[in-house]
Amino acid sequence: MTNKNLLLELGTEELPPKSLRNLAQSLHDSFVKQLKDEGLEFASSKWYATPRRLALFIEGLADKQEDKEVEIKGPAVKAAFDAEGNPTKAALGWANANGISIDQAQRLETPKGAWLYIKTLKKGKQAVEVVPEMFKNALKALPIPRLMHWGAKREEFVRPVHTLCMLFGDELINGSILGVESSKTINGHRFLGQQKVTINSADSYVEQLRNEGSVVADYDERKASIIKQVTDIANSVNGVADLDDALVEEVTSIVEEPHIFKATFEERFLKVPAEALVYTMKGDQKYFPIYDKEGKLLPVFAFASNINPKDPTSLVSGNERVVRPRLSDAEFFFNTDRKHSLESLFERLETIVYQKDIGTIAFRSNCVEKLAKYIASLIGADETKAARAAHLAKCDLASTMVTEFTDTQGVMGMHYAELDGEDPDVAQAIFEQYCPRFAGDKIPTKGVEIAVSLAEKIITLVGIFGINMLPKGDKDPFGLRRAAIGLVRIVLENNLSFNFVKVIEEACNILDDKVKAKDTKDQVVNFVYNRLKAYYQDQNIEASIFLAVLSTAPVDLLDFDKRVKAVKSFKDLPAAENLASAYKRVNNILSKATVSEGNVDKALLSEDAEKALSTALDTVSPKVNNLYTQGDYTQALATLSELKEPVDNFFDKVMVNADDPKVKENRLHLLQQLHNLIGKTADISVLY
Repeated sequence: MTNKNLLLELGTEELPPKSLRNLAQSLHDSFVKQLKDEGLEFASSKWYATPRRLALFIEGLADKQEDKEVEIKGPAVKAAFDAEGNPTKAALGWANANGISIDQAQRLETPKGAWLYIKTLKKGKQAVEVVPEMFKNALKALPIPRLMHWGAKREEFVRPVHTLCMLFGDELINGSILGVESSKTINGHRFLGQQKVTINSADSYVEQLRNEGSVVADYDERKASIIKQVTDIANSVNGVADLDDALVEEVTSIVEEPHIFKATFEERFLKVPAEALVYTMKGDQKYFPIYDKEGKLLPVFAFASNINPKDPTSLVSGNERVVRPRLSDAEFFFNTDRKHSLESLFERLETIVYQKDIGTIAFRSNCVEKLAKYIASLIGADETKAARAAHLAKCDLASTMVTEFTDTQGVMGMHYAELDGEDPDVAQAIFEQYCPRFAGDKIPTKGVEIAVSLAEKIITLVGIFGINMLPKGDKDPFGLRRAAIGLVRIVLENNLSFNFVKVIEEACNILDDKVKAKDTKDQVVNFVYNRLKAYYQDQNIEASIFLAVLSTAPVDLLDFDKRVKAVKSFKDLPAAENLASAYKRVNNILSKATVSEGNVDKALLSEDAEKALSTALDTVSPKVNNLYTQGDYTQALATLSELKEPVDNFFDKVMVNADDPKVKENRLHLLQQLHNLIGKTADISVLY
């Protein structure tokens, strides 16, 4: 058996840039899985991707599959022969299909009976025989939401396909995929180098494309080159480039050989809030903005090109000419908006419907205002400022700038509030109402900002749940999951302690008759708890720990968090499993018994083990209850571990269901005392 390198490349029209990495990785994963499933050994694998190609390189691929001995099971013996011992049609058909006579079949004895079977040697196929079909299957499995066909062809793919190259070493693998025959000739760069490149072997693919076709096939190499070139340009003006990863990825996916150039725009545009300029530069033009060391936007940007002229003057001026009208638009929108105060835009919100069953954005803003003021009172924030910020929070939705550049909502409101002379916390709260906007984003950390952001999220949750528009599957048009996880992060990461359930209830009262579903409060609370569960899973905290705390139904999220961390620490203690098992046993006993209210009567304690448990509870209970009062659940559970030995001895030596009813009831009271003490933090019985 010999090993060679395998190259597979599909040449296409320009692929969707935002999907390129995902398409390449999915193609690789699917193909490699098939190699493993088919028993084709290889040393390593790698994918390549450019705007006009998807490629796989498999190093050291075996030239054939291993021969394998396989067992082929046939019909049960009782179904294989009739009463006279003659083979049935089922048996003869199975034998014939496997190329044997019925006499050659062996018997396989199992607990469920005897079966016919044979052992046979399955010859491994040549790699070149199976690779084309595997590549075809991997292409079919790509996550492409919408396929297309082109010309007179009936085959469908995400983009028209022009070339196919399948090489095993220097040997061309013949075959046709998506209506294209395999060939050693593939496309080079559209404008640079050779338009057509004939690949000599799989080993020479990357270098031939680079040297002859002016194509950098390695995606990560192109990305690194873009980052370096943009950084060098930023350094040349003593600045810092905006190397947003999503933008870098997209640019990497639209150039086959990256060349980065510096361009400028007029300084007068810097009077416009930078976010609006950056929005159009990054979003529309795929340019890289550059800031000074203090974070102020410079009138300089970097852009990528698929060509590299000796004199780039016209290329640079062309890009400057293209961006100028977009920046002029932003300037015009900004100047138009500044003819009015931010507050004056509120009346326009009366005409903009948020959701038909809830009402206008103005109505919703009034609800957020009331709830923000209520939350501010709970967390010690300025209620007047919180109400003011909530009142102005959505006004920028009626501005010309946000109407044109929707992603600047909140940002423009903040700037307009600052220019109107509003309090800095009010202006900042307008921006931070949307935070966190994405996973890992910053959260509000100051009182007014926190109150407004929480109110915004809770009114969204209660309002949408109140009209029964719950998220389904991956559909969540109102961003309820994001709102819930944002709420969780803001509360926990700011160490905020308040009755979260009462806040949900207050939101229901504020929305009043807009809340149609009777169980809205409970639905929202449970939804937030589910997001909390996901939050803990991201921190590698087991679901059993979360469920143990959930059983106690805490109404304070910070208190919930303290309990979770306490139970996590408790679970690592040597005594934890035994105590949890004992607690489960106590639960079972108490659930089957009718226990009246009452205290333990020490005079009725006769067994040494029950006396020892009672004494231990008298010793431990005051310490544990004091720790509960302080909210120190970690130390409380650690202290409870002192009960392990007396609890174990009790269950080993004491019969709870004593013949004497009074003794039995007294022992149940003892277990009730134990149950109440342990269960204050969490139901530890679910941990194991």
